[in-house]
Amino acid sequence: MNVGVASQQRLKNNSKFNTQNSKLEIKYLSNHEHLANMVTRSVEVICIVNEKSIKEIQVEVDDYISQYKEGYFSPLAMLARMTEELGELSREVNHYYGEKPKKSTEEEKTMEQELGDLFFVLVCFANSLNINLEEAFDLVMEKFKTRDKDRWTKIEEE
Repeated sequence: MNVGVASQQRLKNNSKFNTQNSKLEIKYLSNHEHLANMVTRSVEVICIVNEKSIKEIQVEVDDYISQYKEGYFSPLAMLARMTEELGELSREVNHYYGEKPKKSTEEEKTMEQELGDLFFVLVCFANSLNINLEEAFDLVMEKFKTRDKDRWTKIEEE
């Protein structure tokens, strides 16, 4: 089983684990090639298992919301929540990259937290309208790949 190129790059850049280096280290530590391969495959499987699909995220959010009588908010309320979360993300971006530093009394939040909040509300919104986000994403990517295929200069064309 191989970790995909994008997953390997993501792991290499963004986590404590580098699949390529780990394979080499495991092989170096073990004189038994089959044992090294087994350990390597186990490590790769753990990495793959820890990645959630959008569908799995939608199910997890639905399971969470479904345990409450109130359920999902109305579409208009959901849009208001999304706007609120986007405002909070905008505020964080402005603090980090803009001209407005945080007040000393303001709570420390991260863009990761704010993006997570926005993503949660987006998933709730999609779930409440029975929208499959994987299908919605595929539709928009197809649109970009066809409508905008010649709009930007590709890296290999420079």
